[in-house]
Order: sequence, then structure tokens, then C-alpha cells
Amino acid sequence: MSVKVLLPQPILPEGYAYLKERGYEVKDGRGFTEEDILADIENCDAMIVRTAKITAKILDAAPRLKILARHGAGYDNVDLEAARRNKVLVTTAGGANAVSVAELAVFYMLYCSRRFKAVMTHCVEDYLYAKTGIPKTELEGKTLGLIGTGNIGRLVARKAALGFDMRVLAYDPFAIEVPEYIYLVKDRDEIFKNSDYVSLHVPATKETIHSVGDREFDLMKESAFLINTARGSIVDEEALIRALKAGKIAGAGLDVLQKEPFDPQNPLLKMENVLTAPHIGGATKEASTRSSVACAEAVDDFFNGRTPRFVVPELRDLLEN
Repeated sequence: MSVKVLLPQPILPEGYAYLKERGYEVKDGRGFTEEDILADIENCDAMIVRTAKITAKILDAAPRLKILARHGAGYDNVDLEAARRNKVLVTTAGGANAVSVAELAVFYMLYCSRRFKAVMTHCVEDYLYAKTGIPKTELEGKTLGLIGTGNIGRLVARKAALGFDMRVLAYDPFAIEVPEYIYLVKDRDEIFKNSDYVSLHVPATKETIHSVGDREFDLMKESAFLINTARGSIVDEEALIRALKAGKIAGAGLDVLQKEPFDPQNPLLKMENVLTAPHIGGATKEASTRSSVACAEAVDDFFNGRTPRFVVPELRDLLEN
């Protein structure tokens, strides 16, 4: 009996090829809603998941499922308790999207520094105001504060320090050693107090959800910007809106919001000092290709008795059973 791999959403051709060349039966799902996946999952041994939310109901309905490979670095769309109960190993694509997300974080910093949204809003109706009336700044010499120094955080730091001659501070209680151009601080508050740009690079966990809120915005400079290419839930969105309206911070570059797809009525979408995008950090062709292949490799490793490279920490003990 061949191993059947369900794809609720398409992956890149390189991932398909990797699986088919090794004899896997690839099943293209009918969609990525819970109802769609429930209709497809029953006889599948593996699943590669992109944006679909994998609920307990789905995992409980998949008696043959052994591994779920997440097409990205985060896995907050997967019910890990249900995965454990059903002994389903969950993996990620590790650092496959790190370059793309890091580049986007720097893009947001550049966009904010030149107040580009406001410039583009006014450049036709009031050319001189857009050119000289809207304050703009350089990145060189400014301070970047990182929350998290994983693959993406370190790449952002390198690009900022070596490419733009920025000073880089970072807070990460789990970091043991970092490059010389990153200065680790022991007090998280120092990041918010001293940075011109605060960039978030942590997963959404019980400890990090809503960990940036009123208190942190009160600490920030009025000229500082928040950059979030991680997860929308890390930021208390109502607190961010209050801070922006009160002028406590200068603006924000947000690749993620709490609700995705975005609520059209969200005030953040209408603010001139806020740039938003629909979670495109890892959506480049290069990152998607690497993620597709990484997921295919994880499936192949598992069914050939090898340990996949990026097993989520919470379920690593399943490898012992």
C-alpha cells in the first residue's frame, strides 16, 4: 500500500516532484476549510499544510495520519493537543522562509522611515507637501531593537547592522551566543525604551500572545516604529491603535494582524502611518519552493525511519514512542 499525502492547498512543483519521484501518492484536496479537509483526510497517511487551520475535529477523523508537515516556520494553526492525542508528528519548514521574511522586515523599516504611505497618498494632490512637508529619516545610525534572535531575527540584524550601519539591540532569554554586531540586553524594557524600530521575531505562544501592549507602547519613543512580520496575536491590537492615535509611537509596519483575512473595518488599514500587507513575508517564489521541498523531505524522512529536521518542540517526545 502506497503512502498517501494530502495537500489541502497546492505546493510548489518542486515539492510535488520530490514526493512523486519517491513513490508517494499525492492527493490534491478539494479545499482548505475544515469541511473540505474532513472530506479528504480519512485514508491519508500524511498532510502538508499551508494556511489551513487544523482542528481537533480534523485530527480525530484521520486514523491513518502519522505526520503533518507545516509549510512555514509557525504552527499556531495546528491543534497540538489533538496532534499529541492522535500521535501525529508535526514538523515545520524551519528556516526556509527566513531570507524572505527578513528582507520584508527591512522593507517595512525603509517604508516607515520615508513615511511612504503618506507620501504616496498626497504626492499628486500636493506635491510640495509630500516632498518636503512630511518628515522623513534615514536608517543609518538608528537603533533597531529585536525581540527574538532566531533565524529571521539574526538575518534582520545582519542586514541592518552591516547594510545600513544600524545599532542592533536584542532581547532573547534563550540566546546563548550571537554575532558581534548584536548587543543582547537582559531587560526586555530596554528594547522598547531605546529603539527607533522594534521588530518582532517570536512565535505565537502562551507567553508571547498580547505580550506587546499598552505598557510597551508607553515605553517607546514618540519617533519609533513597530515592525511585526511574526504573528498578529503577539500585539494587543487595541493597544496599538490607541498608541497610534495618541501619537505615542510614530507608526507601524505590519505584515500580520490578529484577524486574517483582514477585517475591512480595522482602523489600522486606514491610518497613514501604518503599512499593512496580507502576511506576505514567506510568499516569495524562492521561500515557497524551499518550504515545499522541506515539507516533502520531512514526509520522506519520517516514512523511511529518519528523524525529520524540524519537529515542533512540543511533540518531539513522540519520536520516542
